[in-house]
Amino acid sequence: MALPFDRVALIGIGLIGSSLARVIRRDSPRTRIVACARRAETLAAVRRLEIADETTDDPAAAADGADLVVVATPLSAYAGIARAIAPTLMDGAILTDVGSVKEAAIRDLSPAVRAGVHLVPGHPVAGTEHSGPEAGFAEMFRDRRCILTPLPDADREAVAKVTALWQTAGMKVVEMPAEHHDRVLAMTSHLPHLIAYTIVGTATALGDDLKSEVIAFSAGGFRDFTRIAASDPVMWRDIFLNNREAVLDVIQRFSEDLTALQRAIRRGEGETLEAWFTRTRAIRRSIIEAKQA
Repeated sequence: MALPFDRVALIGIGLIGSSLARVIRRDSPRTRIVACARRAETLAAVRRLEIADETTDDPAAAADGADLVVVATPLSAYAGIARAIAPTLMDGAILTDVGSVKEAAIRDLSPAVRAGVHLVPGHPVAGTEHSGPEAGFAEMFRDRRCILTPLPDADREAVAKVTALWQTAGMKVVEMPAEHHDRVLAMTSHLPHLIAYTIVGTATALGDDLKSEVIAFSAGGFRDFTRIAASDPVMWRDIFLNNREAVLDVIQRFSEDLTALQRAIRRGEGETLEAWFTRTRAIRRSIIEAKQA
């Protein structure tokens, strides 16, 4: 299905941006793609991979004449990008993003929005631990969910166009308020990453002999944690700083539950542990049934 865009500017062309570029290349070949990145090496990779028609290191130039602008950078870059592109966004342009903290996205991108420009914040909930344009692949989004957090007065035609973009990529699109999104993702994504970083960090602090054995005898659980903890450190720094209240709330809840399990282990309360593990196993089955495994 051809997308309703003549020119798409992808500001940030890492894992998510380059995967989206591949989707547009595959399904809407008439759409012209311009890729924007700060590093010359990144833009050279984009040209080598032939996933964009134009490349630039200037966000204003990328946005000039684009009817869709997708911000796919770490959150800390949003405010500067908004200032840069504001003068060049054309009437009718749609501005969206792929960030994991939507209240921060709205806060930082809103200054670029004037009458005739439509902001439709988005979050495709998909990814891997890899980064860079070489890591992208068009099928990454298939059967995953994309969350849109449009403001109450959002232009519904613009929302429909962004919805169509992610549906073309194979995603199931839902809408929710930005604040609710940030609370949900604090539990489902942000806390698990923080735990993974913590566990792997604890392992790196072990003595050299024990650390080498941890690596040599890594079981599936620890391998999964190392995969998660290999994610982009700049992106995750920005996520935790911009969603701090929701993250701190779920950390507190987790800490209380961890203390309860610690107490059960110390007291030998096998029934408590088994009941907890039985209840949590059902969550895994629900994730598999929802095709999110």
